[in-house]
Amino acid sequence: MLRFLLLRMLLLCFASSLATAAQRGPFAMRISCGARQNVQTKPTTTLWYKDFGYTGGIPANASKTSWTIQDDQAFTEARVFLMDHTLSICFHSTGHGDPAILSIEILQIDNKAYYFEPNWSQEIILRTVKRLSCGFGQSKFGVDYGADPLGGDRFWQHFKTFGQDSDRPRSVETRIKEASHPPNFYPETLYRSALVSTSSQPDLSYILEVDSNKNYSVWLHFAEIDNSVSSKGQRVFDIMINGNVEFKNVDIVKWSGDRYTALVLNKTVTVSGRSLTITLSPKEGSLAIITAIEILEVILPESKTLSDEVMALQTLKKALGLPPRFGWNGDPCVPQQHPWTGVDCQLNKSRGNWVIDGLGLDNQGLKGFLPKDISRLHNLQIVNLSGNDVGGAIPSSLGTVTTLQVLDLSYNIFNGSIPESMGQLTSLKTLNLNGNFLSGMVPAALGARLLHRASFNFTDNSGLCGIPGLPTCGPHLSAGAKVGIGIGAFITFLFLITCSVCWWKRRQNIIRAQQIAARAAPYAKKRTHFSRDIQMTRHSNYGNAHTAVENGPILLGG
Repeated sequence: MLRFLLLRMLLLCFASSLATAAQRGPFAMRISCGARQNVQTKPTTTLWYKDFGYTGGIPANASKTSWTIQDDQAFTEARVFLMDHTLSICFHSTGHGDPAILSIEILQIDNKAYYFEPNWSQEIILRTVKRLSCGFGQSKFGVDYGADPLGGDRFWQHFKTFGQDSDRPRSVETRIKEASHPPNFYPETLYRSALVSTSSQPDLSYILEVDSNKNYSVWLHFAEIDNSVSSKGQRVFDIMINGNVEFKNVDIVKWSGDRYTALVLNKTVTVSGRSLTITLSPKEGSLAIITAIEILEVILPESKTLSDEVMALQTLKKALGLPPRFGWNGDPCVPQQHPWTGVDCQLNKSRGNWVIDGLGLDNQGLKGFLPKDISRLHNLQIVNLSGNDVGGAIPSSLGTVTTLQVLDLSYNIFNGSIPESMGQLTSLKTLNLNGNFLSGMVPAALGARLLHRASFNFTDNSGLCGIPGLPTCGPHLSAGAKVGIGIGAFITFLFLITCSVCWWKRRQNIIRAQQIAARAAPYAKKRTHFSRDIQMTRHSNYGNAHTAVENGPILLGG
């Protein structure tokens, strides 16, 4: 069954542009997940944006049966300090169905909200475990209290009693001082109601089941609104958390400065068991009183995965065409309980970062190719891509991952030769390349590894040769020699083509010249006879030649 969730993020100032926006009002982004149009909710007409390019997944309609019984379990809330302009939220399945979400609410709060000593930092995340409003009233959000928007519109669950006959409610309409102030901006109305212990049960105790071995920041709220207490010393009590006195001789009037004045006490504790117990035990005067309780889990900053390895995995994701079911968003190793599918992580203690030491992506129906950027995963020890349809050449860069101990690429469609660089993998103990379309000679360095009890499998590659169990290779040429021969053959081919073209053109010129000569032959013969006749005529005239004086003038006739 799907559990639908409302996620609320209380964000501290995370960008200069956001700080500028804060002058007009705190930043707020509310997304109605899966919605195809904007929605406004009553009675505050709060705007929820349609889900356009914000989330992934398949839209579905939520039903009332999807909600849990208690209101504060219908959503989760956390305080996060953002260092840049983006926020990435990932949901991981815990084995109980696919994750689902109704809406996401992102609200800006004060930079020092929920500041606690001595280990507060911007990297710490505070997850809301419980937030209770004691006494009269009903469960409300901050907007229902008329609270300052910088308070983050927190949800206060109404808490009617600590137990049967253990307390009685009190409420006033008097204005409460020192309430809605930075950095937490608690609503003033919150302090107008409280629970007071009884004489039959003077101690007030609240028990909450929690996760063990975690740190919790406890915030306790008080205001002296009981008319029976008018001055200091009339109500004094100790506050114990899991049996340890954390606040001794608490006097609300004295510590806050006056009646009807807000007082907030905070203590961060480590809980080793499964429960957190808060006890108010009276010491002098009137009985114990409390207005509200907040319990936040302190999530310490986790080491992140090396950014170079994250980018290498993103490249691998694209190259293999990983389906959406793999996710592969956010940090591969954080949180530790939910690493990326098929990714094994190891903490590099010397650098304080997580690194990738294993990839288990066998029998996943993957296609594509193995990118050269896989060599950026410098700490890989095991790679298993067997039983897929990954093709192309094995990248030579893989030979630089000297930590590799197991490489299983069997039963894929890899082709080409095994890179010579694979011989540099001196830590390699298992190599399965069987069931591919590889060819050429197995690198000699890899063959030598068989003498060191390494387990290699090259079978079912019809083109491989060169080691026992495979065919004998013919004259082996290196890749460079093969390239040189190919280039030489190509140049020779071009030379032959050029010579053939030149010979053909020369032949055509000769034939054309002969054809022209043949057509001109009759005319040449006539010119030859004509020239000969002229010559003969001139020769016969030489003997009969006379001067003009002898023959008289030459007459021109028509």
